[in-house]
Amino acid sequence: MQRIGRYTIKLSGMTGIIGSAGVGSKTEGEGPLGKDFDFLYPDDGIGQSTWEKAESELHKKAVTLATENAGKTPADIDVIFAGDLLNQCTGSTFGIREMDIPFAGMYGACSTMILSLATASVFVDSGAANTAIASTSSHFCSAEKQFRFPLEYGGQRTPTSQRTATAAGAAVVEYGQQNGIIIDKVMIGKIQDLGITDANNMGAAMAPAAARTIKDFLTDTNTTPDDYDLILTGDLGHVGSQLLIELLRTRENIDISKVHNDCGMMIFDREKQDVHAGGSGCGCCASVLCSHIFKRMKRRELKKILVVATGALLSPVSSLQNESIPGIAHAVEIIFR
Repeated sequence: MQRIGRYTIKLSGMTGIIGSAGVGSKTEGEGPLGKDFDFLYPDDGIGQSTWEKAESELHKKAVTLATENAGKTPADIDVIFAGDLLNQCTGSTFGIREMDIPFAGMYGACSTMILSLATASVFVDSGAANTAIASTSSHFCSAEKQFRFPLEYGGQRTPTSQRTATAAGAAVVEYGQQNGIIIDKVMIGKIQDLGITDANNMGAAMAPAAARTIKDFLTDTNTTPDDYDLILTGDLGHVGSQLLIELLRTRENIDISKVHNDCGMMIFDREKQDVHAGGSGCGCCASVLCSHIFKRMKRRELKKILVVATGALLSPVSSLQNESIPGIAHAVEIIFR
């Protein structure tokens, strides 16, 4: 493991994903990627008495399936890096509390999956752990309740708003992988804040951070967008994706339009589903990556990808205090061999 450029960490090439799972609910199953999810619940209630308990069950299901898909048991896992959007990360904490795995709670808003995956990969590659899990979850109803209005309020959502995915994803990371899905490089991003204050326009708040991380990563690695089969962001949605492409073109002379896609654009069908600007939530990127994307890699449709997950670092309190919305974006380069 070595540092290349200013911000990028190059791993040994022996740390890879040995199992993963993406879990969703009814709306996610009705989207374009529904067939690739490992498990779909029939409704957002998930058989629980509260939305928060439903999210915890969702998270637990993703971790359980990923562990089984890796041929492991919870006793084989050295550490789990997990997070969600709820206060004190209770969605993940209560979901996996009975699994008896050393736990490190992570928070990066919608960037949490890649933050967790980057951290797990560095732990494994350095020898601090042999087998680790990275996982995140989100839930439409619990997120609306915490950050906007409870569903009973019946508030109207603006065209720039995004639907938080009721979804979770988990990936099992292990050292000693010669072939398969390999985590090759990771980057921890910098906070960017261009003064966006509209809590219903997360894409605009997060796009500058995605642009900064992509620019820094390409500079550090001396690569161009053409070197990648896919540059995947999550979750900028329709508005944020357009802003990202424009920011990179006009400010950095970088054109990612031919290889770019966004998890928030992929998980739902904006023409047929009432999702406004697309999907969001840290379960969006996690579930798309750990199901659809990894399955495409295993089919050799994608051999080298850059995944840049974005997060809006706001809270219910900061918005009420008229604070702007800082953004963050973390990156992992994943190869298949």
